Amino acid sequence: MDKLIRFLKRIDGKGYKAYKDLTGVYYFPDFTLFVDYVQGDPFAPPSRLRARVSREKAAFPGELLINKSRRIGLQDYLIRQAAREIGKNAGEVRGTGKSGLFYIDSGGQEILERTALVINSAYVELRLSVGLPAAGRRVTGQSALVMFTGELPKIIHGSLFYKNIDAGRAAAFARLKEDQHFIREELARRKLVSFVAEGSVLPRESGISQKPLRERAIPFKSPAGLTVEMELPNHGYIKGMGVPEGVTLIVGGGYHGKSTLLRAIERGVYDHIPGDGREFVLTCRDAVKIRAEDGRRIEKVDISPFISNLPFAKETSAFSTEDASGSTSQAANIVEALETGTKLLLLDEDTSATNFMIRDARMQSLVTKDKEPITPFVDKVRQLYRDRGVSTVLVMGGSGDYFDVADLVIMMEEYRPLIVTDKAKQLAGENPTNRRWEGGRAFGEIKRRIPLKQGFRPERGNKIKVDAKGPDTVVFGSNAINLSYLEQLVDTSQTRAIAGLIYYLSRHYIDNRSTLFQVLQAVYSEIEEKGLDVISPFYGKHPGDYALPRLQETAGAINRLRTLTINSTTTCSVN
Repeated sequence: MDKLIRFLKRIDGKGYKAYKDLTGVYYFPDFTLFVDYVQGDPFAPPSRLRARVSREKAAFPGELLINKSRRIGLQDYLIRQAAREIGKNAGEVRGTGKSGLFYIDSGGQEILERTALVINSAYVELRLSVGLPAAGRRVTGQSALVMFTGELPKIIHGSLFYKNIDAGRAAAFARLKEDQHFIREELARRKLVSFVAEGSVLPRESGISQKPLRERAIPFKSPAGLTVEMELPNHGYIKGMGVPEGVTLIVGGGYHGKSTLLRAIERGVYDHIPGDGREFVLTCRDAVKIRAEDGRRIEKVDISPFISNLPFAKETSAFSTEDASGSTSQAANIVEALETGTKLLLLDEDTSATNFMIRDARMQSLVTKDKEPITPFVDKVRQLYRDRGVSTVLVMGGSGDYFDVADLVIMMEEYRPLIVTDKAKQLAGENPTNRRWEGGRAFGEIKRRIPLKQGFRPERGNKIKVDAKGPDTVVFGSNAINLSYLEQLVDTSQTRAIAGLIYYLSRHYIDNRSTLFQVLQAVYSEIEEKGLDVISPFYGKHPGDYALPRLQETAGAINRLRTLTINSTTTCSVN
């Protein structure tokens, strides 16, 4: 610590580049500070610090760390606690650019595995960024002294020492995360795809906020025929709606809660913090939201289960386009999701291509099948479950043709779910649509494609350029990958991690022989073993502000890379 004080006093008033020699290790009475990276300019990306406290001094009880779920829950709480300490003890700009600001990647409503804090058998380590203070482009050493010897110790003591935190709140995060893991395990055992607990608050504050609606929100009530009960390790007895495997239709009038329920189910692939309202809304982790995506690039995807016999003999068993239509993009999105092994598709008619979802009897009569290349989803959705074990939850308010293929029909009425399957089947029998089946005998083959190394070009000029620009864009070389239609991507830090993942797997795993799914499985296995730090260019130092994305979103980003090149002759079928 004395070394740090002497250094900051010595460089006071010098040019900003004098900070460069700050890189190194500094010993404080209760923690060790690592300065891994020093910015070259007050307007440049901030400097990177790590503060490490021994497990013995941090003194977190072992019961909060007895399994991975509890550890991640505790880490999430401590990151949020550090953010609160930053807000309380720092947070003011002091000089040029972002001088004097501390940052930590603390997240939103989801509990995600992050690199902002690590707990292992030896230590607890907090990863921060800091804007080193300057006046113009000159060092303000006195301000830096206040930050490093006054504010930083308060942040560390208020977040990394068990005696100084809210022990009950920390335990609540750890135990909740363990209960959420338990429910996910129960989903598989009970052949359910989603669980929505009674009393859950599903509506959100606004279209731009994921915080719960506090006023006028109607707590969720499970319909009797779908109610399941569980005994959780910590929370104890709980009951709620269990959505079974198969084809589930969500219907109802406008503004009665159909899409609200679906959005809660699609976000249920993540765990949520205490007080979110969706703490016990859990969905199988590999569920994928599917929508139309006009204009996206598609690279050699076999969309023939849905689209064939295109004009001019255009190939659909290895379909490519630089500018997909609504129907071809939705078909490709489904097939790409199946490539990743998903067992649940989520669709909303509002974001689907109409001609992909349904073709009624009148249209079939006017435009005969030999002149219509699209096989609508209504004719394939049962085959997906029968042949591939892939379930579907679908919001549909405009077509009763899906009554014929649904296993379960839930009607939302003033945000209350009602089971109306028998009524829907009765109406289907009394009012036959007379439409002709167009699905063929089987769903069709699913092929896993082999990416080629030549399609991953991270260079822009003579430099490697791999970064995230907000939550919806990955910059990879000269390409900007648009992720705005990956609706289950929830955090900019996930996007940042996806950028790092694509670069890492392109260097270490793409071998022109392995399928994309095999490559992703391999890199995620390495992350499971070594941690998310492994993909960072700062590995071994400050790993960056990463949150773990799902394999499905990483695959989605790669599929939208406009230079992606697929081996044109080799594919591997999914059994």
